[in-house]
Amino acid sequence: MAARIDHLVTSGTFSLDGGTWDVDNNVWIVGDDTEAIVIDAAHDADAVLTALDGRTLRAIVCTHAHDDHIDAAPALAAATGAPVLLHPDDLPLWKQTHPDRAPDADLADGQELTVAGTTLTVLHTPGHAPGAVCLHAPDLNTLFSGDTLFAGGPGATGRSFSHFPTIIDSLRDRLLTLPPDTVVRTGHGESTTIAAEAPHLQDWIDRGH
Repeated sequence: MAARIDHLVTSGTFSLDGGTWDVDNNVWIVGDDTEAIVIDAAHDADAVLTALDGRTLRAIVCTHAHDDHIDAAPALAAATGAPVLLHPDDLPLWKQTHPDRAPDADLADGQELTVAGTTLTVLHTPGHAPGAVCLHAPDLNTLFSGDTLFAGGPGATGRSFSHFPTIIDSLRDRLLTLPPDTVVRTGHGESTTIAAEAPHLQDWIDRGH
């Protein structure tokens, strides 16, 4: 039996480059009745703990290190004993939020994480952030895209540590080549599919964001 996906929305703020914005974040929990992993421990460790409902937390996976995606990670790790996993290219961003607490282990492109008999493959997809990753779970017909791909286009690239041509390369080469019916579960907002987004790549290039 494949793992299931639980979805939680938490609210808080995102701060970078001297600005702060109110945001709602998607927290994704993948697992079964006994174990799970959390993708992006955003804002509210207690809410995530409630959603885990006593399951063993195997890992806290950070799709990238913007503060709204990692602010609750240390507290969730302290409460559960689960390791925090981050791609090392995002350590400079991580240290802006958690200067005294390093991640527990690195994520690497092609790495496989297994929970409840389901494998999630790490795809390094820089652009929104240098160490941004997505997680592809073919058994669940799902891509957890973080802030790399949204319903309607790529993640923002107008702030520090981001780069528009790089995110376009990540989308073209890593994500839009996935099976068209793959459900894209994003870091903010509504889910979409690869089929819904892939035809618009040139439009995004032309508009520049």
